[in-house]
Amino acid sequence: MVGRIIINKFINRKEELEFLNDKWREEKSHLIVIYGKRRVGKTELIKQFIQDKKAIYFLADKRTTKDQLVELGQLFGGHFNDEILAKNGFSEWIDVFIYLRKNVKEPFVFAVDEYPYLAETDKSVSSTFQKGWDQYLRDTPIFLILSGSSIAMMESEVLSYKAPLYGRRSGQILVKPLNFYQSRDFFKGMSFNDFLAFYTLTGGMPAYLLEMSSVLSPEANLKNKVLDRKEFLFNEVEFILREELREPRTYFSILKAISWGKTRAGEIINETGIEKTNLHKYLGILEHLQLIEREVPVTESDLSKSKKGLYKISDNFFKIWFQYVYPYKSNLEIGEYSEVLRKFQTGFSALCSFTYEQVCLEIIKKHQAQVFSFEKVGRWWDRNVEIDLVGLNTDLKKIIFAECKWSGRSVGTNILDELIEKSKQVMWNNGNRKEYYALFSKSGFTDNLLKDVKKMENVYLFDQDKLVN
Repeated sequence: MVGRIIINKFINRKEELEFLNDKWREEKSHLIVIYGKRRVGKTELIKQFIQDKKAIYFLADKRTTKDQLVELGQLFGGHFNDEILAKNGFSEWIDVFIYLRKNVKEPFVFAVDEYPYLAETDKSVSSTFQKGWDQYLRDTPIFLILSGSSIAMMESEVLSYKAPLYGRRSGQILVKPLNFYQSRDFFKGMSFNDFLAFYTLTGGMPAYLLEMSSVLSPEANLKNKVLDRKEFLFNEVEFILREELREPRTYFSILKAISWGKTRAGEIINETGIEKTNLHKYLGILEHLQLIEREVPVTESDLSKSKKGLYKISDNFFKIWFQYVYPYKSNLEIGEYSEVLRKFQTGFSALCSFTYEQVCLEIIKKHQAQVFSFEKVGRWWDRNVEIDLVGLNTDLKKIIFAECKWSGRSVGTNILDELIEKSKQVMWNNGNRKEYYALFSKSGFTDNLLKDVKKMENVYLFDQDKLVN
């Protein structure tokens, strides 16, 4: 294993950075919105973008508007060598825009990070920004960035049709967690199996990955960095939910139910006691905040009308937190870890298995050139049968069925036979389709299976993430 990564290392935001630099090269006014979940890497993206440019970066907080304008005056005064402004600060937000118009004659970035805090402190600030943009900045070389972690607030204040700043932006970036392959760059040299355990613990959140030590086991990392009440990850999920939601207690109960395997609406109702008429409102909000996903069988044509929908937690760390922190908070507060660690030792492999299915989706997408291109790929199930991955191409009438096995045993011919049998239950272009099969295995394949597959042109074997046939 390799040592712990340097904290300031900037990893895998090439597409987002390229977008910002393309806009910058236009040398005209731009209002760019950058948003995404807390700790996903928005601030590092901004800092990477502005490092070789004339720029002022301002991190908003929950202080009064007056205090923030004083700090902003110090930043502007220092940049523009304006001692009077540095001493006195700005009186109101509109003065900031007037000052920029008067003093900026060449491309310049003004980045406001955690913009929702400004809107929370001063309800009129978005209207002021609208006026400032329309009257003072629109025809200047100002590159204005508004960034925020509260997705709900960013939409209500900036992105939605009713937002004061609606229609002003020239681009937006929803910064998403890194996928498995992007996240692996944090621990270069680590084996596939070892890193999958770390990815199960953290998901693709850069700040969480940075907290993990590769010289320690997943269990030790959990104990040292998640279960310890002095560490920020101990209260991270609570903090996020209380920032975003007015009734966090209800959402806590829903998220706990889903993380413990209650994935159907009826099961969630039975577990939480929430009225059916209210549940879908809560689920919709959690989906909107990208904390959960509603999944339907990949062959379903109308996602919204499907009655087979299941709910799952979107964020791996949320799963970990609701499995190992939330139910045991009283014990953890007094430093009692034994019960949690016992559960971790018996249940973590199952969580890794779910993560492997998620990663296999990435793997098979990367190998479309060797198989065929998919228009849709995802899980499939009915009442009695479940298939980990099914990929479809309607034009070619091709379909692939895949099973993902996170087990210490080599996968044998029996698994392929079972998959072929299960595939017959999938009603999609039956009798007029070309069928393919894929097996993914943590621990390789038996000699018999490898021998049999040599005679087949429609079967693909992936040892961990490597295509081996």
